[in-house]
Amino acid sequence: MIRLDRLATRGGDKGETSLGDGTRVPKTHARVVALGAIDELNAAIGGAVAAGGAAEFVGLAGPMLARVQNELFDLGADLSVPGTGGDRLRVSELQVSALDRDLETMVARLKPLTSFVLPGGTGAAAQLHLARTVARRAEIAVWQLIEREEVNRSVPVYLNRLGDLLFALARAANEDGARDVTWVPGASR
Repeated sequence: MIRLDRLATRGGDKGETSLGDGTRVPKTHARVVALGAIDELNAAIGGAVAAGGAAEFVGLAGPMLARVQNELFDLGADLSVPGTGGDRLRVSELQVSALDRDLETMVARLKPLTSFVLPGGTGAAAQLHLARTVARRAEIAVWQLIEREEVNRSVPVYLNRLGDLLFALARAANEDGARDVTWVPGASR
């Protein structure tokens, strides 16, 4: 069990922070930027959960999103320790496979796409679309880190799959696609 006695450690007051292995790095370090994006993603998913939606959707998506939020903490723990080995908590292909199964479940419910979908519809769908965009940015931040350092390759795959799942969940929150807002080419002319 983790125990946090102090919220303000003052350890970051000079622009540095500690990684999971105790290494001090600048807060602008690519690893810290990626961790911040993961934290923002988790908060965006929390916003989508709080937005709720139809009881059937919440009953299906609620447990799925609760699991994902916990897995994002695991993912952050993985990223907070440089390297890919050791006895540290690491994201695995099992977690990616679970996202694949969730995605198949959600897509089976949805009306087929006939146009690009604009972010919007219900409040929950709009929040899930926002979370999807944060997932994509977090994935990019991780790939930027990979250009500099070794990272568990399941991390960016997990984020990529999560972005897909969040899109499907957004459509499910729009009454399985019935309330999707679709793109109209040239509508602004």
